[in-house]
Amino acid sequence: MCYLRRDNKRPCLEFSQLSLKDSFQDLFVPRIEIILMLYTRNNLNCAEPLFEHNNSLNVNFNTEKKTVWLIHGYRPMGSTPSWLRNFLRVLLNEEDVNVIVVDWNRGATTFIYNRAVKNTRKVAENLSGRIRNLLKHGASLDKFHFIGVSLGAHISGFVGKIFHGQLGRITGLDPAGPKFSGKPSYSRLHYTDAKFVDVIHSDANGLGIQEPLGHIDFYPNGGKKQPGCPKSIFSGIEFIKCDHQRAVYLFMAALESNCNFVSFPCQSYKDYKSSLCVDCDSYKEKSCPRLGYQAELWKDVLEERMKGWPTWTTVFLDTSGTNPFCSHQFAGIILYLLKEKKYFWSQTHV
Repeated sequence: MCYLRRDNKRPCLEFSQLSLKDSFQDLFVPRIEIILMLYTRNNLNCAEPLFEHNNSLNVNFNTEKKTVWLIHGYRPMGSTPSWLRNFLRVLLNEEDVNVIVVDWNRGATTFIYNRAVKNTRKVAENLSGRIRNLLKHGASLDKFHFIGVSLGAHISGFVGKIFHGQLGRITGLDPAGPKFSGKPSYSRLHYTDAKFVDVIHSDANGLGIQEPLGHIDFYPNGGKKQPGCPKSIFSGIEFIKCDHQRAVYLFMAALESNCNFVSFPCQSYKDYKSSLCVDCDSYKEKSCPRLGYQAELWKDVLEERMKGWPTWTTVFLDTSGTNPFCSHQFAGIILYLLKEKKYFWSQTHV
């Protein structure tokens, strides 16, 4: 991810290029470093520092626009996330925003997973200082959208806690499960960490977390095993990471394709597959929620549902196994009108 600027003023920032050697060195000399890489439509192919040496704000950062913070997760191999370049492209193609890639690779590249977990708090504390500096320059917490992958989802949550839930939005892409499952709300991502929290679960019985965390939690294909992912350990690293990363690719597909990932509120995937959960009347004119960037359109309805005693909104959908993961299915949608004891079938395009 190194691109030389045509004006020759300075080289572009690079995502930290680490390897297994760095994971080995971390066993003896732990290190952590956080680099903030700014991308906008003006510098899509050339990351620049968010702040200059004199602590002034980069001229490409527009305080009037939304700011998307993109945070990766555990990276024992030290490599650049394979999805990062395309994620930047589709985000900036969708909306003219500031995008800040939080590179904490030196801190995530370690053989000791528990160390990376502990580093998530340190990253959040570091980011809080940078954010306070941004606020002094006129930025607004309400315009911040954190998108965290795996451990990055919990980092986003910790940042949200520091700012007392005033972040505009947090999207958790298969938040990490190990060391976070079953933990209290202050130890992981929680719906109170931002004004709107949406979560996609794609490896809930593996590297991801099972329990709902947000205002709305999407469980594609039940949230555990994803179609198209290897089923044998002999497939190598893809067997381990494919289901976990599917949340990332689904979010991107929702941005760059014509797929409408319509999702149905339900207590369980079993009930969903039995066509028992197809009533979206409570979502008013917006009808059923949709996975991805546009999930925020249901923010007001979901916030209303969370008032008083929290009512978790878990929604389910099916996808195909290949990009862009559109699934064309015809489900028998049964709407029970208890008083009149009537029902009818409706054809749904997902």
